[in-house]
Amino acid sequence: MSLSRIEAESTAEVISRALPYIQRFSGKTVVVKYGGNAMVDVELNQSFARDIVLMKAVGINPVVVHGGGPQIGDLLNRLSIESKFVDGMRVTDSKTMDVVEMVLGATVNKEIVNMINAAGGNAFGVTGKDGQLIKAKKLIVTHKTPEMAAPEIIDIGQVGEVASINKSVIDMLVNGGFIPVIAPIGVGANGASYNINADLVAGKVAEVLCAEKLILLTNVAGLKNKDGEILTGLTTERVNELIADGTIYGGMLPKIRCALEAVQAGVRSAHIIDGRVAHAVMLEIFTDEGVGTLITNQKNSLVENA
Repeated sequence: MSLSRIEAESTAEVISRALPYIQRFSGKTVVVKYGGNAMVDVELNQSFARDIVLMKAVGINPVVVHGGGPQIGDLLNRLSIESKFVDGMRVTDSKTMDVVEMVLGATVNKEIVNMINAAGGNAFGVTGKDGQLIKAKKLIVTHKTPEMAAPEIIDIGQVGEVASINKSVIDMLVNGGFIPVIAPIGVGANGASYNINADLVAGKVAEVLCAEKLILLTNVAGLKNKDGEILTGLTTERVNELIADGTIYGGMLPKIRCALEAVQAGVRSAHIIDGRVAHAVMLEIFTDEGVGTLITNQKNSLVENA
């Protein structure tokens, strides 16, 4: 069935508008953290996969880092293993770590790889343990109240933070024409596995690769001010002001801090975007408007969405 003249002109206009962005970002690296609603909705899954494949097809190098918290929680429930959280982080004992590795390293990772390949891509799944891609160290969590003389150290098990990223593993995959899909499981000095927050892994991967963009998919429309309006075109200085005055708080803080660290370390821009919007990644890269909040380390970020 052929397109009508109006449909054809509209399609041509969309493609034409994308051309400057394709030219600008060809050869550049974009790290995308994938999770939330975009991961569990079939239509959003397919639109995400097509976005990633399109990026690779026009010369951009996408690197995907994924989460899988809901899937981990579901399997733990089925196995009658209680889920406990401290400051939003899953307490990970040895049994829970086995489930984390099973879900992230096998089930979810391979589902994403298959999804991208079905859309015409050439994805390759790895965990941070493969080739010692992600070296980790145990995350130390402390808690202190005014009544306490010294902070209390809370042991949350095999939860880690990134010690280093083996860039050569990712370079090998990208240079071989693959789209890396990374599960956020790190390996410690003693060979132990560590469960690491996917946002943090994505940020560190973006830093090591000197990525053009870090894109964090979320379940919200973006960072909002106290009047509920979406903020974008933010400098790191402005973000720090919003943290100080309480505009940014709660669950959004870790993502914002991850974005801040990335752009301060040399990533050109960080984007916190609404994963509930079909083709959110493509809209953020190939349009002026985007679908979320842009953070850069540049004074002119207000006029630069892409």
